[in-house]
Amino acid sequence: MGVFDWKHWLVLLLVVVVLFGSKRLKNLGTDLGETIKGFRHSVNSDDEAQSSVATSARVESDTRQTQQRASSEAPLGR
Repeated sequence: MGVFDWKHWLVLLLVVVVLFGSKRLKNLGTDLGETIKGFRHSVNSDDEAQSSVATSARVESDTRQTQQRASSEAPLGR
C-alpha cells in the first residue's frame, strides 16, 4: 500500500464534493472540456493555415519557373 491508498482517495473525493458541490464540479468539468476543444480547434486551424501558406508559396514558385522557361524558349525578334 502506498501513501495514498484507495481509501484516502475516497475521503479526498468526498471532501472535494462537500466543499464545491456536485453542480459546481459538473460545470467545472464542462468548462474544462470546452477549453480543451477550443485549444484543439485553434491548433488544427493553425496547422491548416501553415499548410495553405506553404502550398500557395509552392504554387507561386512553380508558376515563376514555368514563366521563366517559357520566356527563355521563346524566339527573340523572329
